[in-house]
Amino acid sequence: MRDALVAAAFQLFLERGYEQTTVDDIVTLAGVGRRSFFRYFPSKEDVVFPDHERCLADMTAFLAASGEEHEPVRRVSDAARLVLRMYAENPTFSVQRYRLTKSVPGLRAYELSVVWRYERQLAEYLRERFAGRRDGTLQADVIAAAVVAAHNNALRSWLRSDGQGDASAEVDHALGYVQSAFGTGPAPRPDGNERHGDEPHGHEPGGDEPAEDVVVVVSRRGAPLWRVVQEIETALGPGT
Repeated sequence: MRDALVAAAFQLFLERGYEQTTVDDIVTLAGVGRRSFFRYFPSKEDVVFPDHERCLADMTAFLAASGEEHEPVRRVSDAARLVLRMYAENPTFSVQRYRLTKSVPGLRAYELSVVWRYERQLAEYLRERFAGRRDGTLQADVIAAAVVAAHNNALRSWLRSDGQGDASAEVDHALGYVQSAFGTGPAPRPDGNERHGDEPHGHEPGGDEPAEDVVVVVSRRGAPLWRVVQEIETALGPGT
């Protein structure tokens, strides 16, 4: 019944447009009553996003099952991949929804509220893991926002291509930047291997020594050279 209502709704959205389609139109095409519709969907907007509640529940359970052995940034990145899996299960439907959402301002606002719920779930997990850290709450919120931004950037790129290509590889690539910036271990490659060599948080090829640190010094424009050198020496520490 639920799937029949979603199918009927999208058939009408594509034929007539979202705004011109009513709940009565949907239930008539599906051959059910209004009560059946509202048993599954609180509103017409909800029928456009029928799988997000399940996905949010899956993400909540996934994070709740985490242990101390799980590196936090990688764990929230893996949680975000559950959302990608939901989209990739039905590329045709996902692309149709993307196009519809782009054309209807109310649906874009609804989608933003859904994305915020995912981000809040990731942030709550990270806040617990970073409890006691200096700026732990700030770190948690920034990392959660970065994971969502990276995931959505890659996901939308895939949707704009009409679902062509490897969505998982695109998302892995984007999340790799988050892992490199905030994680404590090397970012995983799409093939499941870890990054090495001259990549962020990697190791020199063929050796066990970590890659050398990179120090960035910010100085005022026009500062004298001796002042810049002094700032570099201070950043590098004694003995340099």
